[in-house]
Amino acid sequence: MTKPTRVPRKNDNAWTDADRLRWAVYWLLIAVCLGNAVGRIFAVTAEHKRHPFLSANDRSRWATVRSLVDHQTFAIDEVIQDRYWDSIDKVYHLGPDGKYHYYSSKPPLMACVLAGEYWLIKNTIGLEISEHPYYVGRAILIFTNGLLLLGLLWATIWIAERYAKSDFARVGIVATVAFGTFLTTYAVTINNHSLAAMSVAIALYCGLRVWCDDRGDARYLLGAGFFAACAAVNDLPAFSFFGLLGLAMLIKRPAGTLLYGVPAAAVILGASLLTNYVAHQSWRPPYAHRADGEVLGTLETKMHGALDKNEVPTQLADVLGQHDIALSDQAEIITRETGNRWVVLDRGIDRRYAIQRTDANIEVRDWDNWYDYDTSYWKPGVKKGVDKGEKSIGLYAFHVTLGHHGILSLTPVWLLSLLGLGLWLGEKGSMRQVAGFIILLTLICVLFYVFRPLKDRNYGGMTSGFRWAFWLIPMWLTAMIPVLDRWKNARWGQLLFAGLLLFSAISASYSALNPWVHPWMYTYLGYLGWME
Repeated sequence: MTKPTRVPRKNDNAWTDADRLRWAVYWLLIAVCLGNAVGRIFAVTAEHKRHPFLSANDRSRWATVRSLVDHQTFAIDEVIQDRYWDSIDKVYHLGPDGKYHYYSSKPPLMACVLAGEYWLIKNTIGLEISEHPYYVGRAILIFTNGLLLLGLLWATIWIAERYAKSDFARVGIVATVAFGTFLTTYAVTINNHSLAAMSVAIALYCGLRVWCDDRGDARYLLGAGFFAACAAVNDLPAFSFFGLLGLAMLIKRPAGTLLYGVPAAAVILGASLLTNYVAHQSWRPPYAHRADGEVLGTLETKMHGALDKNEVPTQLADVLGQHDIALSDQAEIITRETGNRWVVLDRGIDRRYAIQRTDANIEVRDWDNWYDYDTSYWKPGVKKGVDKGEKSIGLYAFHVTLGHHGILSLTPVWLLSLLGLGLWLGEKGSMRQVAGFIILLTLICVLFYVFRPLKDRNYGGMTSGFRWAFWLIPMWLTAMIPVLDRWKNARWGQLLFAGLLLFSAISASYSALNPWVHPWMYTYLGYLGWME
């Protein structure tokens, strides 16, 4: 197996002028990238000018942060009484007090970390986020996203320094991550993609050191396990990265992986499961509660007439009574779909049950659809625009890759990643295996979302790019190495790379002050009348 030449750590006397110049460029790129992000955070504000939280997505997380510190609960009922803090990204289910409450639909681990930052601000400076949302919100954004962006840049530099052979490739890859991807676009908002991408970058570097360089250092195995798990719990498809990287580490260093990698991963996985259970009294995340619960009993099919009239049949009370559930005189029937689906809502005991007609009978089910509540945006017939879903799987696949939300059309610099993967596949040794690793994970992620049900084929909602694939960016950056190395002395190649990076930077900058908007291509096609 061919391995990259091991490069020992340089002392000050071993640095050449080229090394010093390259690192000077790195520091300049880091400074400009972070400065750009912080400047935009200072400028960012919602349309109503009441706080700097830009979308339903990040407001959902901020509502949990505020509720945890100010009200000592994961329930966000009190916070969202202010409509400017409300969000469509919420669920409704029984809380530990036996009553129904609203909760953020986002995994709670990140909100807990952010709540720790807010708690420190509130208990040291005395600022409350409800009264000073700009000071508190921007302080948390700068600290959190600044660290995530710095971690992403630093890990990318590690990878470029270790595995690229030319200064052109090294500087080009760092310039791409600093200005040519949507990861910097999202630096102005709290989101899970920035954390997942940074985690992938660090885990990837650690994994490459083990797989390609045959290193068994505890720090690399710890880093691979911890950060791969961190990526997985923050971006669901990144569980494929966690599993495949974990398998690679077990093959290469089985004892070290079990001793260091597995416990490190267990810390993050355990924290994610524990915070989810404390928040929701369920080991399953909110998005796994989108259907009815267990069948409690059945009704005769002929009862659909009474149910459509919103009458509570005696047979229904008998079925629930078998489970020691006694309906109060406030129980009512709400028709969701005439002749087919109904909801039993009993405000007297604060309970609800689902009634669903099947081919054989009418089933009475326990309530487990947390997204089905009176004001829910996610009920059938309520969603608008892109959230309705793309009916054609083929058209959806096209727009995800080459169309208005296209990975390659919006950020064509990834064309070089495809070329680089092809070059590595033609080589012998570990880099061919790395190429297969990246290709397999890319296919898993893209195909996972392409073949989702209609309700999920929405490109990630109101977003400036196909955000569900952002966690793959560190691997795509790495895949550019063999191409840029070959173009180190080719003027035409350097100009082509600059052109692709220019176009990618335009797409990333289009929504620099609010990433929760449609891509420029989608908006322009709408302007031309080619989109609904």
